[in-house]
Amino acid sequence: MLASAPEWLDIAFVDESDANALRHELEDADVLLHVLTPVTAAVLKAAPRLKLVQKIGVGVNTIDLETARSLGIAVANMPGCNSQAVAEHTLTLMLASLRRLGFLDNASRRGAGWDLPPDTYDSVSELSGRTVGFVGYGSIPSKLTAALAALGAEVIYYARHTASDDAARKVASLEALLHEADIVSLHIPLTPETRRLIDATALSAMKPGAVLINTARGELIDERALHDALVSGKLAAAGLDVFATEPVAENNPLLGLPNVIATPHVAWLTPQTLARSIDVLVENCRRLKEGKALLNQA
Repeated sequence: MLASAPEWLDIAFVDESDANALRHELEDADVLLHVLTPVTAAVLKAAPRLKLVQKIGVGVNTIDLETARSLGIAVANMPGCNSQAVAEHTLTLMLASLRRLGFLDNASRRGAGWDLPPDTYDSVSELSGRTVGFVGYGSIPSKLTAALAALGAEVIYYARHTASDDAARKVASLEALLHEADIVSLHIPLTPETRRLIDATALSAMKPGAVLINTARGELIDERALHDALVSGKLAAAGLDVFATEPVAENNPLLGLPNVIATPHVAWLTPQTLARSIDVLVENCRRLKEGKALLNQA
């Protein structure tokens, strides 16, 4: 994947669990490539030559931005590089949740798939005729709207800005979206204001039998409240690519529920995403080397 990198760009790969190797490489690093492992003040202070933390992705909430600024270290991200992959994964989670694919896959593997009670299929659903509500309306929801409309779904959204897409209808508030949507999909950054935005109160405002999808950040959801809503039947299902603590613990109660589809924060991870990301990485390293303005500096 990095075969096309220029000769002047020397890239070292370190296992994120190998703290000693990371510390050794940071002593000479000009750029730190960041995926998920938090970039703390201690990490930044251990890198005396560091000039740039390049996020491979969009969210920079796992980077100590205040310390980076105080040390004169630039931070940049890659908006748009993973949008196609996350959009497709979001749609996958919607369909898998509606059709109970996790439950049916497990039953089939146990040899019980052909012996399920007939009312099992009373709880599956089609996208057609459903209302999909996006919390936030950036590049990922905008990519999905046409596909959802083609499948017969109505698309609504709640966001600060008004989209130019006539196929999606803006609603006045988060509460209005929660009341109307059959499927709620989260596409907003994690900030102090959005942390646990989807709490017990928000979940109680959702339609009975609704589905919740999260490919954004795990801490947007109060996981205990979500567990209660899924167990009680208030929500039909949830499709989760992200969790409040990652890697998600094996004993996380959500993982034990048959109406939860879980993936390990890989919505963004495709060879195509990595190829686009490497193009941005190389370009920003070139700009850093030549003293030019960086792409997408946070």
